[in-house]
Amino acid sequence: MKTSKEFELLSHLLFHNRSTRRFRQSQRIEREELVNLIDLTRFVASGRNLQPLKYHPVVEEEVCGKIFPLLAWAGYYTDWDGPEEGERPAAYLIQCLDTSLTANPLCDEGLQLEAITLGAVALGYNCCIIKAFNAPALKEVLNIPEQLTPTYVVAIGKSKENIRLVPMNEDGDIKYFRDQEGAHCVPKRPLDELIF
Repeated sequence: MKTSKEFELLSHLLFHNRSTRRFRQSQRIEREELVNLIDLTRFVASGRNLQPLKYHPVVEEEVCGKIFPLLAWAGYYTDWDGPEEGERPAAYLIQCLDTSLTANPLCDEGLQLEAITLGAVALGYNCCIIKAFNAPALKEVLNIPEQLTPTYVVAIGKSKENIRLVPMNEDGDIKYFRDQEGAHCVPKRPLDELIF
């Protein structure tokens, strides 16, 4: 099979781009690093080339502390309320839709989130993309302008988790789980299931 160094690098980044839910909270992130991740979003495709997404970077420990309780973590872990103090994200990127430009970002949200998370992995960080959050409270805490609607919160930091990709079992259960050693296990469908 024909490959290239670029393809192998992309494969490596995608393989290590795992949703992390426990971080090394004391390892802070510089604002400039988040700005560099936001800059990557300028290079991805945009539906109608409208580019309607904006970002609010948050690195200040006090502000991170105000954001954390507004988030819902790991829905499949029904007995877990999220990372404990010391395991929380060191930074956040708040993705917002500029509704003065459009009400429908088409595919832009996912394209840009993938660019951000791959960039984070390249910098030695991991992320968790969060859709379940208290948007009105988040807008208030961050003083987000009226025309910007928060769409996703990206939690960022140095991972404290051991994350393993595992083959999906025969019953097709997609739910991630922790194994006996506490590793976060993520079932993945086999390639032949993706091709028809």
